[in-house]
Amino acid sequence: MPAPQSHYFEVKMELGGFAADYTDVKMPVWAPGSYLVREFSKNVEGFQARTSGGQALAVEKISKNTWRVKHPKQASFQVSYRVYAFELSVRTSFIDADHGYLNGTSVFMYPADNKMLGSTVVVQPAAGWEKVSTSLKPATGKFTYKAASYDELADSPIEIGNQKILEFTANGTPHQLAMYGTYQADDAKLVADVKRVCEEAHRVVGQNPLDRYVFIVHNLERGGGGLEHLFSTTLEVSRTTYGTDAGYKSFLGLVAHEYFHLWNVKRIRPVALGPFNYDQENYTHMLWVSEGMTEYYSKQIDQRAGVLSQEEYLGKLGNAIGEVENTPGNRIQSAAESSFDAWIKYYRPNENAINTQISYYSKGDLIGTWLDLNIAQATQGAKHLDDVFRLLYDTYYKKAGRGFTDQEYQDAVATVAGRRFDDFFQNSVYGTKPIDFATALGYAGLTLTNAALTTEGTLGANFSNRTGKLLVTSVLRDGAAWNTGLSVNDEVLFINGAAPSEETVKSLMSGSPGIEVALQVRRDGLTRDLKLKMLPNPDRKFTIQPMPNPTAAQQKVLAKWLGK
Repeated sequence: MPAPQSHYFEVKMELGGFAADYTDVKMPVWAPGSYLVREFSKNVEGFQARTSGGQALAVEKISKNTWRVKHPKQASFQVSYRVYAFELSVRTSFIDADHGYLNGTSVFMYPADNKMLGSTVVVQPAAGWEKVSTSLKPATGKFTYKAASYDELADSPIEIGNQKILEFTANGTPHQLAMYGTYQADDAKLVADVKRVCEEAHRVVGQNPLDRYVFIVHNLERGGGGLEHLFSTTLEVSRTTYGTDAGYKSFLGLVAHEYFHLWNVKRIRPVALGPFNYDQENYTHMLWVSEGMTEYYSKQIDQRAGVLSQEEYLGKLGNAIGEVENTPGNRIQSAAESSFDAWIKYYRPNENAINTQISYYSKGDLIGTWLDLNIAQATQGAKHLDDVFRLLYDTYYKKAGRGFTDQEYQDAVATVAGRRFDDFFQNSVYGTKPIDFATALGYAGLTLTNAALTTEGTLGANFSNRTGKLLVTSVLRDGAAWNTGLSVNDEVLFINGAAPSEETVKSLMSGSPGIEVALQVRRDGLTRDLKLKMLPNPDRKFTIQPMPNPTAAQQKVLAKWLGK
């Protein structure tokens, strides 16, 4: 990275022992954990190959992400290229004058037929940069590391610069927090709380697969999200997130989510998610387990670790139920379909997505809730969802060395519960039948109530002021706007005869059911007059509260469910 301000990494790959006349060298099209084809090869420039003696070799690009290097009678050769890296996210790569961040699949290539070969990586930081943070194991030499295979290399992001390093030990394993960017936090408290969350996460499966772990944390003006890796994770947060109670707990929730992926996804996984095919989509119906149940456990872990009180946990669960139940797409797309179509839908939502899609994160979170409560009830408080993950870990990761199928997951749940839930899986996981949360929560001595979110009416549309124009940004299925013909991208010119203002816009967002609103809009350069009648707001608020006198059986289920 000789000129980091130009946003380029320079890569040289040395290959040895390749006896064929040519070798195909590939770059992945996607990053595991982020289910979208991102076409990383679009950022590659200046690809060339030479013999170990420096003689140029013929190169032919044979597909969007494949270069054929012709090296007859040259078993050893070098490949070099540049990568433009200027997208700072947890799934891409970035370099500027301040630091470099490298995700393996968007920078490193591999010989197409020899992905399992080990490699040595030498990082040459830009001038003035003194630290490299990665979960790759060190090898002989400064900033030199080794990977057992391309899969490990691709799954080990690298932070390069002058980041602050915080260290702790959890379950006998060394952990690092590599903190890039300015932030204000009590480092001692931060380390203690992250350590507590990690140790609680370990207790779910009860087996430690680690010998080291690295959190790469990007503290930015605006940021959010994370991406799991085999021995590390990258977290992206706002640099002010630690300054409020809600922000701090949100950060610890992100820590719990990505850390639990050590087990769920990286080791306990659907069969489609490893070994990876880096050339194309890797389809599975099970992201509601891999991501949704990881989201479920992020809150469970934080509750068990004392980050969240029981009241806060139940409040979050009630909000999660409301988020799903108030999304029209929940009645159109199943959790399994959401998972399978992640490649074309989840990461590419359009203005109609709310009407046609449901997130496998949020729906899987609630499926985990239902299964956990029903397993605890079926076993009279003896077992719960933790036991399913322990069984999957032992059976498929440790013994079989592979992922599980859809049916094997259902079988594992049945083995732990002592009964099958085939109807639930068919109707509410692979179908869109509403989940009966009230009965499940009742097993734990909890009541679920729901009431209208508001008594005010709604037009069933959302609006946004963009460059001085009030535009329609979404129209909800079966609402007044949907039925009347208001359309996304319509520019609102007049509201009840008045130009848009703070007061008139407020009238769009509130009013009693039955009130008529006259709109003049511009669409495709032409004006249209529409009259809409406000309808009752269909959204519901869900509240979970303890029963006044739970039975002993209910108390036992509650204790097991909350991991007590």
